Amino acid sequence: MISYTELKKGVKIILEKQPYEIIESRLLFKGRGHSVCQAKLKNLVTGNAVSRTFHPSDSFEEADVSELKSKFIYFHRDKYIFEPSRSSSFVEIGIGKRFELSNEQIGDNSKFLKPNQEVKTFIFDGKIINISIPIKIELKVTGAPPGIQGGRSRPGSKLVTLETGAKVNTPLFIETGDVIQINTETGEYVRRIK
Repeated sequence: MISYTELKKGVKIILEKQPYEIIESRLLFKGRGHSVCQAKLKNLVTGNAVSRTFHPSDSFEEADVSELKSKFIYFHRDKYIFEPSRSSSFVEIGIGKRFELSNEQIGDNSKFLKPNQEVKTFIFDGKIINISIPIKIELKVTGAPPGIQGGRSRPGSKLVTLETGAKVNTPLFIETGDVIQINTETGEYVRRIK
């Protein structure tokens, strides 16, 4: 069992019969020696983030979530098809050569998936529950309108289309054919690669 003082970033717990990962936590000390833990948690099944306050009497069961690498293959009829990078590890838990996840399971990560991209696959109770893509990925710009200069107080920006169909704001110098780095957590432009 995990106590409320052990809730640190990266710890996985079971809350309401679902696996959650602690994104951030902090202990707050109130008057007369009483303290609470304010935490932000991510549901590993749905991807939703929630904020909770925990008290000293709270304890949690550690979530046994394993991570394996897999590769995104293609998208077909609202399903994302993946293939294990190491098939032997998946065979041990009863998963065949390929598996699929729905758009609801993947959430916003779907707009940054491209074929043959490596992802982390989360497995809980013998079932694949979700995936995690790298925080920074490189994507090619397929559509970039001409930039319009901004005012003197701030630089201009424009909305470009990436090879996955996602749209992001970039500086004016980005053109069609450029490869740029994107932060998948915020959906923002980081830098131009080439």
